[in-house]
Amino acid sequence: MLNEMDRRLVAALQVSPRAPWGDLGKVLVEHERTVARRVQRLLADGAIRITATYDDLRSGVGNPVHLRVRTSPGSVDAVAQVLAARRDVRAVFAITGAADLWCELIASGDDHPRLLHEILANEIPAIPGVQATEAQVVLRTFTTVADWHAPVLSEDEVAGLRALAVQPLAELPDRVEFAASDQDVAELLIRDGRMSYTQIAQELGFSVPTAQRKVAWLLERQLVHLRVEAEPALLGLRAEAQLGLEVRPAGLDAVGTALGRHPAVRYCAAIAGSYDLLIEACLAHETELYRFVTQVIGGLPDVVDVDTAFITRAYKRGHLFKDGQLTRSPP
Repeated sequence: MLNEMDRRLVAALQVSPRAPWGDLGKVLVEHERTVARRVQRLLADGAIRITATYDDLRSGVGNPVHLRVRTSPGSVDAVAQVLAARRDVRAVFAITGAADLWCELIASGDDHPRLLHEILANEIPAIPGVQATEAQVVLRTFTTVADWHAPVLSEDEVAGLRALAVQPLAELPDRVEFAASDQDVAELLIRDGRMSYTQIAQELGFSVPTAQRKVAWLLERQLVHLRVEAEPALLGLRAEAQLGLEVRPAGLDAVGTALGRHPAVRYCAAIAGSYDLLIEACLAHETELYRFVTQVIGGLPDVVDVDTAFITRAYKRGHLFKDGQLTRSPP
């Protein structure tokens, strides 16, 4: 587990991933050189990775699908490795409960229903060790892992850090088509979320002001979300769980919005499948998870039922393997 100062630095970067070291230091009341040295050590050690992820639905890159996979005895690791190696799979976790694995894949292309059928009917079942699958298609995302930060900062610190980031438009478009050059910039941010404007300009043959404008255009429309990936356990959050909620239709938007704002919730989306809402939550220990389920979720009158599964191992997060190797999202 990271020490308190490092956890605060990681949380600060999660709020404002591209903030200059000096500005981070001012908000956290730390010297600029100390901030730079510690963050660079965290990056060199592989404790964190600063990357980015698409807003898949709004950017038109693809349709997110959550897949629960049941495997034959002794084959969890092998199946997980095959799934993680796929370019269209963004995350793979081992979980407790009726299923053994949970993965998130992105069905891309103009004919994504046909592609999704091929993946679910033929490709995934053909993996040795796969016994059964259950697919849940994302309808709306309330919060993503890129929106989340470790709950170790004060409200004033979070407000100060958010002021450093590119501000989103007051009204976000439902769908925006990428120009080829915009997607090139997005792919560079996926490779390195803190890549300098100068390097972006050099790699793509732009001027530096053009690189700045294109990064701002993506971030203002939230077509790309900057993301600082760190294992929750390193941040002192050892109880990581996936929760499937049954919710009354009239209350789905209110429940999703409320839970999406909770500091323990890393991911919250409305889905089409066995559940109405899918949540990934991270807390310090099982007792806190119990209170979250009974008091927070239990206090929402439109929630009918909840299924809780522990995440026991992450094989891949946000196109990042556990060894830090990046698999880029498909173009």
